[in-house]
Amino acid sequence: MVTLCILATGILLAVLGLVVGYIAIQGLPGLSWSFFTGTPRPIGEAGGGMAHAIAGSFILIGLACLVGIPWGVLTGIFLAEMKRWRRLGTLVRFTADVLSGMPSITAGIFIYTSVVISMQTFSALAGGLALGIVMIPLVARNTEEILRLVPASMREAALALGLPYWRVVVSIVLPTAARGIGIGMTMALAGIAGDPVPLFFTALNNNYWSLDLRQPIASLPMEIFRYTAAPFAEWHTLAWAGALVLIAISFTPMLLVRIFLPGYRIRR
Repeated sequence: MVTLCILATGILLAVLGLVVGYIAIQGLPGLSWSFFTGTPRPIGEAGGGMAHAIAGSFILIGLACLVGIPWGVLTGIFLAEMKRWRRLGTLVRFTADVLSGMPSITAGIFIYTSVVISMQTFSALAGGLALGIVMIPLVARNTEEILRLVPASMREAALALGLPYWRVVVSIVLPTAARGIGIGMTMALAGIAGDPVPLFFTALNNNYWSLDLRQPIASLPMEIFRYTAAPFAEWHTLAWAGALVLIAISFTPMLLVRIFLPGYRIRR
């Protein structure tokens, strides 16, 4: 069994290395100063970049984190720590499982009908809300599972000292599981960072610099989709470069969380 596990891990790492390596080989020639500072050029003109899409992706991810992380973490704490609300917890857990398996396009359509139509425009706010909805169940279920791995003896020791339960959760349980919770957040962030489907119905796209949250905004997934669908070799190179930058945006938070967040080495 150990040999089979090592073999499966090796195959997974090999596939990951092939995918990332191929994207790096294709994308590195497209990286330049103008790629990070310029905007798209008209068809037929050389050069251009995706600065507007990079900034738009950061804005959309930031809005999604403002929606998804607080609600997801609080829901995970409720599911793991509130033992007196078992029936409600079962319902919330079932709902989170259903939402985590829900196609992201449904979140986009929901925000389109409830936000975009009422505002009468596509906007960065709508895109952030849609991506935040996708994040909530992922963060909630991961937070619950990580908190359940914290030894009960740590809670009992803190309670024996006379601390109220909310203080035990805030001061003992959450810092102990901080690294695991943070890794779960970054995994959810990586999932939404490259998902263009909800953005078709919410943020749409923009060829120009736009930091207005009430207007359509560009993003790397949408620009990559648009550039790969075009019949121009130079645009394909820029699309590969955008995919490489998107991988870096997804990978960097995971690395920072593992390095800087404190965490107890949880074992069953």
